[in-house]
Amino acid sequence: MHKNLLCLSLVAALSGSPCFAQLAALPDKTPAQVQAAYTVTKDVAYGTDKEQALDIYLSPTAKSLKKENYTIVFLHGGGYYVSDKSREERYIQPYLKKGLNVVNMNYRIKRGVPIATEDLTYALNFLRANNSTYHLNLDRVIVTGFSAGAHIASLVAVTANDPAYSPKLASGIKIAGVINFSGPVDGLDVVEKVFTSNDVPVMHAIGVALFPETTEYAPKEYIRKFEPITYFDKNDPPFFIWQGGKDDQVPPVTFEKFVALLQQEPQKNEVLFVPEGQHSPNANELADAYQAIFNFLDKKIK
Repeated sequence: MHKNLLCLSLVAALSGSPCFAQLAALPDKTPAQVQAAYTVTKDVAYGTDKEQALDIYLSPTAKSLKKENYTIVFLHGGGYYVSDKSREERYIQPYLKKGLNVVNMNYRIKRGVPIATEDLTYALNFLRANNSTYHLNLDRVIVTGFSAGAHIASLVAVTANDPAYSPKLASGIKIAGVINFSGPVDGLDVVEKVFTSNDVPVMHAIGVALFPETTEYAPKEYIRKFEPITYFDKNDPPFFIWQGGKDDQVPPVTFEKFVALLQQEPQKNEVLFVPEGQHSPNANELADAYQAIFNFLDKKIK
């Protein structure tokens, strides 16, 4: 670590730019430094629907990170029904403090899981088609999200190598890793029942809207095609999963089979299980998670 800090100090003094170092060892930028450094373009349309919009944060030093020059693409939570990219920026701040390029995106909500899960692919394809403008490293994309957004990120990552899955990612895009905070990977039928049986009106509405094309509970054979575990194989990118042991929205039981698959390759995947954690990590849990995430990106992404 002392070598990395010395290297950073010397190069910064001589050239004004950081040398290559692992992300976990890089000192965080202050909020003022982040604000001064980044070029931010808000509400870029990647589709024809008003909800298909994204914010792009471009760092002038991202290329100097070399193999650590990831493009982070984050999707908010909200049960595919509520919330917005502006409401969960705490999940992108740690990446901005490291000088990474970040995309924070909205997707179509209140139209069910099948529609919502299409939009990450459309957004990535838009970035690929317009990369002469943004100059993002699309060979090293990290897809990440919280709750519903993490589910979408996980599903797109595991279906990227499935030739039968649609919509398809454009050539020239490689998902290098997945960071999932509390996002369903299995047991969407369990999640549907958790919400539809909830007495809180908005929670019940979320459950009813998950699969609007079905009249009652969606049949498992239909739900299965939206569960990441259905497509999981050894060629999928590395996964980092944060899971709260007291999550009452995406119950821990829905992670068990998927986590068992991940743990067959501990050199590749990482699961951070927080026994007292709820659905949403608190500030301390989030800080601990990002320490682990940067180590994961440094050591487990090839």
